[in-house]
Amino acid sequence: MAELLPLPEPRSRGPLSLEEALGRRRSRRAFLEAPLTLSQVAQLLWAAQGVTHPEGYRTAPSAGATYPLELFLLADRVAGLAPGAYRYRPGAHALEAWHPGRLLPAVYQAALRQDCLAQAAAVFVFAAEPARTERRYGPMAGRYVWVEVGHAAQNLLLEATALGIGAVPVGAFDEGELAAALGLPPAWPPLYLVPVGRPR
Repeated sequence: MAELLPLPEPRSRGPLSLEEALGRRRSRRAFLEAPLTLSQVAQLLWAAQGVTHPEGYRTAPSAGATYPLELFLLADRVAGLAPGAYRYRPGAHALEAWHPGRLLPAVYQAALRQDCLAQAAAVFVFAAEPARTERRYGPMAGRYVWVEVGHAAQNLLLEATALGIGAVPVGAFDEGELAAALGLPPAWPPLYLVPVGRPR
């Protein structure tokens, strides 16, 4: 098994109420060069896919608890992390090294050269293995997977708002080019990107 990098424990109380975070959430596409902290990205990862129950239930609902999503952190400027792609392991609240080196230039190209991806301190990539859900729900699985990634991404966006971090959801990218840049297996297509950073 790959060596895991433990993450700082997520906090259960924050500076904003849910209602305040909902009211302040906006898409931020311009970021400063300042880095993010490991605690900040750990909190964002937990908000998107963290485990909240001894039986493995997560922060975002999943049809039949099949959990098809795979969440990756593409770190570019994260204090304490070498640039590269990391797979989030929710059960351990830890990172698994996935692909070394600066990947944001390749992601920028794959995502139609959107400036927010060139400026981000990190990018969160939601991929999925639909077969996990198909085994239970058959042809309905595709709908359930897309609904689930929306739940998880909104959790991440609201947590970013609560932390004072800029974030924007990105759905425009070349799927094959992005998967190749990240070294994703064919069974795990990328679904959604969320670049984050300190807002301008």
